[in-house]
Amino acid sequence: MRSSFFFAIISCCMEYKHSTYISPLTWRYGSEDMKHIFSEEHKRKLLRRVWIALARAESKAGLVSKEQVEELEAHKDDINIERATEIENTIHHDLMAEIRTYAEECPKAGGIIHLGATSMDALDNADAIRFKEAMNLTISRLDTLIEALLEKAEEYKAVPTMAFTHIQPAEITTIGYRLSQTLQDLIDDREDAKRVLDSIKGKGMKGAVGTAASYSVLLSGTGVTAAELEKMVMDELGLVAFDAATQTYTRKQDLRIITALSSIAATLHRFSLDLRILQSPPIGEFSEPFGKMQVGSSAMPFKRNPINSEKICSLSRIVESQYQAAWMNASSSILERTLDDSANRRIFIPEAFIATDEMLMTETKIVKGMNIHSTATNRLMADYGIFASTERLLMELGRRGADRQEMHEVIREESLSAWTSVQEGRGNPLKENLKRNERIRTYLKEDEIETLLDAHDYTGDAEKRTEIVIQRAKEAIR
Repeated sequence: MRSSFFFAIISCCMEYKHSTYISPLTWRYGSEDMKHIFSEEHKRKLLRRVWIALARAESKAGLVSKEQVEELEAHKDDINIERATEIENTIHHDLMAEIRTYAEECPKAGGIIHLGATSMDALDNADAIRFKEAMNLTISRLDTLIEALLEKAEEYKAVPTMAFTHIQPAEITTIGYRLSQTLQDLIDDREDAKRVLDSIKGKGMKGAVGTAASYSVLLSGTGVTAAELEKMVMDELGLVAFDAATQTYTRKQDLRIITALSSIAATLHRFSLDLRILQSPPIGEFSEPFGKMQVGSSAMPFKRNPINSEKICSLSRIVESQYQAAWMNASSSILERTLDDSANRRIFIPEAFIATDEMLMTETKIVKGMNIHSTATNRLMADYGIFASTERLLMELGRRGADRQEMHEVIREESLSAWTSVQEGRGNPLKENLKRNERIRTYLKEDEIETLLDAHDYTGDAEKRTEIVIQRAKEAIR
């Protein structure tokens, strides 16, 4: 009865039926490529790669025949999850169930599968391969996003717009420079992800507590050492082994992986939150691409909600929350092995990669299709830009010999009066008021005041710095 129940669950999930719980990450989010990496089928094929590599190395030591290795290779893709689940329901050990399933398919080689190994020799090395594949795909997604964002930053590097501090109008920046902040963070995220990718190692073939004692006994008299056997296996798998391990590789490796993904999520969350603020009608400068048939709200037909940016902010919290589980696993792995990391690793590592995958793809779509509304930019500059340019006016007055403190008070009084007018929707009279102010006119002509109050070129070296970030981005993805 229990076996039938498990078969029904497996069949339901594999067919994406919705009569039982299926994770949204299975059918709603993430690419098929990323989900394939974390599929049960792919996991079991990787396990068989490990067992074949082990058998081949043991063949070189004279412990396994060439015929047995060939039989294992002939059946490496004959995955039968239904049969493995049936066996697991009886023996309550998932890896042994997979070994027995493989052994049934290989009558000559069945007895030598997993020879000398403990479960984590297979599982941790298979995971290391999987995580390298997933991180490679993540970096590829980052490259696509970086390329899209650098093109946008290059297009708008010199276009002035209002900058905001404390979500209040501040001074002038450029749209490209604003985008370059996220671009810079993504480049750093890519460097971190690449560093983590390059650091991913396998457990190696070290046995039950990491001493390789079982392999030493097995290889006695063959002329092959346990370390030599391990290197042969790892070379075939394309992995470097940790020098030391317990029954598992150090779970600090998982923590490093999640930290890299969490950093990417933080960058995407910040950019998405900014876009949501900039899409609000009072600012209205940026907006997500919006489909012709897209519905913004079930109750308010006029709505154009930033749903993709909101989705990114939502999923980023999922990724960030996985850090605690990874930290606990790394810090609470008692002595040579506990099993209290096993269940959560099946969940949080795939979820973190798949959620990050979805966020990166969504952000790329947003950046490529985002709208930057010049009308809103011009309105913001007209309403608030002049406040920022009063700093330049104050500097020039000081250069002409005016009392800096006196001029600061004059400009402050005029600015507060003008700010009230802007808040009441009556436009910004600050420029005209400053042009007519007699104390300022003592030092500057009217046309000079007007030129100084034109904020469009008051962007410092924003354009130059944007170009520096763009060049660094191009080099990163070259």
